[in-house]
Amino acid sequence: SKAFAKAFMTRHRVPTAGYRVCETPQAALAVLATGEFGYPVVIKADGLAAGKGVIIAGDPLSASRAVAAMMVDRRFGEAGARIVIEECLQGPEVSVFALTDGRSAILLPTAQDHKRALDGYEVPNTGGMGAFAPSPLVDDTLLEHIRDTIILPTIEGLRAEGREFRGFLYAGLMLTPDGPKVVEFNVRLGDPEAQVVLPMIDGQLAPLLRDAAAGRLGQASCPAREWPRVGVVLASAGYPEAYETGKPISGLAFAASVPGVLLFHAGTSKR
Repeated sequence: SKAFAKAFMTRHRVPTAGYRVCETPQAALAVLATGEFGYPVVIKADGLAAGKGVIIAGDPLSASRAVAAMMVDRRFGEAGARIVIEECLQGPEVSVFALTDGRSAILLPTAQDHKRALDGYEVPNTGGMGAFAPSPLVDDTLLEHIRDTIILPTIEGLRAEGREFRGFLYAGLMLTPDGPKVVEFNVRLGDPEAQVVLPMIDGQLAPLLRDAAAGRLGQASCPAREWPRVGVVLASAGYPEAYETGKPISGLAFAASVPGVLLFHAGTSKR
C-alpha cells in the first residue's frame, strides 16, 4: 500500500514527496482543484499494479482522466480503489538496495532504470524497459547519506512498530535539489534492476541471505565487481497496453555466445 508507506515515512521522518490520500473520485478531484502540487502531478494506485499504476499528469485534464481510469473504470482493479496524489519530484531517479537482518544493513550496488515506454511524461509507465548499474550519480558519500537518512531509519521504524523486516529492501529514490527523497519502497529486488545488480556481486550471496534470515549479518559486506552492467528489455509492440503475444524470438543462441552477455526470460515459453 502506497498510502501505508507514505504514512510510515511521515511518522519516521524519512524524506519523501508531499502527498494526499484519496478514498473517492470526488475527493481526488477536490485535491487537484486546489492546485496544491501544481503540474505535472503524480497519481498512484494505492495497491500493486505490476509496476504500471503510476501516471504523471501534465495538466488538469490528464489528471482528471487518470483519476477516472483508476477509481471509476478500475483499470488496475481494486489496486486503484484508493489513490495517492503527490508532488512530482524533480531530479534523476536511482534505485538503492539493502539486505537487512532487521537491525543492520548491507548496501548492494546502486542502479538506474527506465520505466516509461517511450520518452517524455505523457507515455505510460511499464514494469521497466532497461537498467544499468552502478549509478554514476551515487558516490560513497551520497550512499552513506542515503543509508543514514533513509535505509536505517526505515529498518528501525519497522522494528519499533513491531514489524521487524529481514530481507531485501528496495528504495526508489529521486535525487532532488533538496537531497534524496523516497519515491517508493519494495520489499524485494527490483525488476529489471536485479538483472544488472546481482551479476556485479563479487562473492557468495547465499551465506548473506542465510545470515539475514537468521538475524546475524553483523559487520558482513558485499563486495562488487568494477565492470558496470547494462540491461535492455525487449517487449512486444504496444506494451504495456494491449500487445500481441505468441511471436517467435530469434537470435537467442547468438546473443548467449557473446562474452559477458546474460539472457533472462519473463513471459516467454519454449515450444
